[in-house]
Amino acid sequence: MAVSRFVVRTNPSISPCLKPPSPSLGHGKQSCVRACAANTPNGDEGNKMVGKKMGGQWKIEFTGEKPLTPLLDTINYPVHMKNLSNQDLEQLAAELRADIVSKVSKTGGHLSSSLGVVELTVALHHVFNTPDDKIIWDVGHQAYPHKILTGRRSRMHTLRKTSGLAGFPKREESGHDAFGVGHSSTSISAGLGMAVARDLLGKANNVISVIGDGAMTAGQAYEAMNNAGYLDTNMIVILNDNKQVSLPTATLDGPATPVGALSKTLTKLQSSTKFRKLREAAKSITKQLGEQTHEVAAKVDGYTRGMLTNGRSCTLFEELGLYYIGPVDGHNIEDLITIFQKVKETPAPGPVLIHIITEKGKGYPPAEAAADKMHGVVKFDPKTGQQFKSKSSTLPYTRYFAESLIKEAEVDDKIVAIHAAMGGGTGLNFFQKRFPERCFDVGIAEQHAVTFAAGLATEGLKPFCAIYSSFLQRGYDQVVHDVDLQKLPVRFAMDRAGLVGADGPTHCGAFDITYMACLPNMVVMAPSDEAELMHMIATAAAIDDRPSCFRFPRGNGIGAVLPPDNKGTPLEIGKGRILIEGHRVALLGYGSIVQNCVEAASILRSRNVFVTVADARFCKPLDTDLIRRLAKEHEILITVEEGSIGGFGSHVSHFLCLNGILDGSLKLRAMVLPDRYIDHGSPEDQIQEAGLSSKHISGTVLSLLGRQKEALTLN
Repeated sequence: MAVSRFVVRTNPSISPCLKPPSPSLGHGKQSCVRACAANTPNGDEGNKMVGKKMGGQWKIEFTGEKPLTPLLDTINYPVHMKNLSNQDLEQLAAELRADIVSKVSKTGGHLSSSLGVVELTVALHHVFNTPDDKIIWDVGHQAYPHKILTGRRSRMHTLRKTSGLAGFPKREESGHDAFGVGHSSTSISAGLGMAVARDLLGKANNVISVIGDGAMTAGQAYEAMNNAGYLDTNMIVILNDNKQVSLPTATLDGPATPVGALSKTLTKLQSSTKFRKLREAAKSITKQLGEQTHEVAAKVDGYTRGMLTNGRSCTLFEELGLYYIGPVDGHNIEDLITIFQKVKETPAPGPVLIHIITEKGKGYPPAEAAADKMHGVVKFDPKTGQQFKSKSSTLPYTRYFAESLIKEAEVDDKIVAIHAAMGGGTGLNFFQKRFPERCFDVGIAEQHAVTFAAGLATEGLKPFCAIYSSFLQRGYDQVVHDVDLQKLPVRFAMDRAGLVGADGPTHCGAFDITYMACLPNMVVMAPSDEAELMHMIATAAAIDDRPSCFRFPRGNGIGAVLPPDNKGTPLEIGKGRILIEGHRVALLGYGSIVQNCVEAASILRSRNVFVTVADARFCKPLDTDLIRRLAKEHEILITVEEGSIGGFGSHVSHFLCLNGILDGSLKLRAMVLPDRYIDHGSPEDQIQEAGLSSKHISGTVLSLLGRQKEALTLN
């Protein structure tokens, strides 16, 4: 068996894998990292350069082959990192970065966020002791290096796949994952709860919340910091500032400009060398004064800040009661370790915020150069960064939404669009390109987005608020109190409705039918295909006396014939349609699951069962005439939806019950998502697990017709 070892050479004249130093880099030390295969004839033929350190920076060469990572190969858990020197840790970070690129190139996932926190992750796990110490990763899409260093490296090839590793931290997956995440801005709240629980239980572990500047645009982060400052509980908040507050991080014209006043404040702090020098001077004086003169030292430190701010406190964080340290180079392992150790060793420091500066996609040139920093990727060529995107004859539903909304806005100058740091994800980048003055990115702040849209509606504008189904949950009180109660005509475009594949339960849009259709004034719609989506956009634009919403799935359209010029025609409110005429059995589908009903009808037709298929279009108001007709003309009525219990099927059964239609011989069944969270996996696997595939629908029909054995042969 071949045995690999690392050779680090610092003398260019004797290293065969180093090129002569260029004049501009000649003043810096260079070292080459390579692996030597012991079973090669001369020990050199098997050499492959992994990377080299030039001027204090590691430069990794991505060849497309599996990277050689002999130091990383010795690290199974954080405990194995404790005795490594700073130089070893820098080498470990280089190997970790190469391994992440290699792994994600084969699975897809969130790449650049993880690359940006490699040094931070290494430093955290070197200084702190998980799982006793708690590290909470906000959002969690940057946690790949954390997963690799905490016993899951051998399973990284299963990332985001069925029965594989989750794309986010998950408590069930590892004891090192202190808190399950997937949505933004929860880490400080959760960390504060853990810190208070620690104190009440008499424990002495550390709690560290890692939050990005994007997540800092959400109100919950400030609510938590305000409470942390008041409680004065010992905890560490690490603000990972990479100047990327929109997700994905680009417009059609290039990198997105960070939104909000916080971004400007952080930029000023980063650029203030005067502040950093004075800060260091204050710390030096503090050391000389000693522990007995803590109050005097604090005054000196405060005075230093006051010289820069005309007597005002230096940062908002300190006004909230957190001791501020920074800015710190988030890619300098030595500095990070020094600061973490000092804070860890300080008795009763209270809440501390460490402001670090990082670069999203750090160390991987294609990511550094990409407009979106390669935020979320499919499989790609690690040598070039070229993504292997599957070709389709149709566009994503998101794109159809954007194109149709643009057409509506071209003829109605009152239409405006709002998103919560998701211009790329919602398709509104295209709207922003066409109407830059009528598109608003409010940051990761769904509550604000909803009420902001309500304010626009009060003045006669026509706001379309585009938010993922699972993210709109974060602004639900605003939907109820600020929009529906006041009957304001805000239009909610709920993308990623239903199952979402690899992103799993944190992003699954399972509940929007239920939580929107229970509101008294809300018009609730769902298109069965991309053409219907365009008609519902036109319908929402025409509804100007109450709020409305429509949901649409992740993925591509089915190839439906689109309306001319992508401009829909308003539908009659509360009216569905019959797609296939049959007898005995009626399938009443709501939303994109209608296509599975159509496929089921085809399967059943081959077995001499001819069913009616209807597209409900509206959950609220229901098409009561259509439902009465289906109930009267059929023995069996089955409602089908890709949503939770309490949704469309519940509204149909409630209507039938109230009107005595269930008092007769009608057999009613509701097919919904199961009453549990469905883990990440392929869309096909998820729909099978949910029991909503065309075969499951066909099997349900056959079972109700008394043909149970035949139903079993379908699956």
